[in-house]
Amino acid sequence: MIFMVASAALLFTILLGLTRAFAGPTVYDRLLAVNNMGTKIVLLIAVIGFLMGRPDFVDISLLYALLNFIGTIAVLRFVKQQRRHADE
Repeated sequence: MIFMVASAALLFTILLGLTRAFAGPTVYDRLLAVNNMGTKIVLLIAVIGFLMGRPDFVDISLLYALLNFIGTIAVLRFVKQQRRHADE
């Protein structure tokens, strides 16, 4: 029961992050919202794996966390390079 409540709370925070990603005034606000959503999705995958009795979902959530981190770094480097070209 408590894990279903945790899943609902995580889904609600993901929805809040989604609204922030669309309404963010700057690129960095949007990126932070998407990164936050990725972290919440990692937690949601782990909770769903626990609810279903599938411990291998933890491996999937760790892989997703790694992809989320690498994707955030890649987007930050892209934005930094685009701003550098815009300044020139």
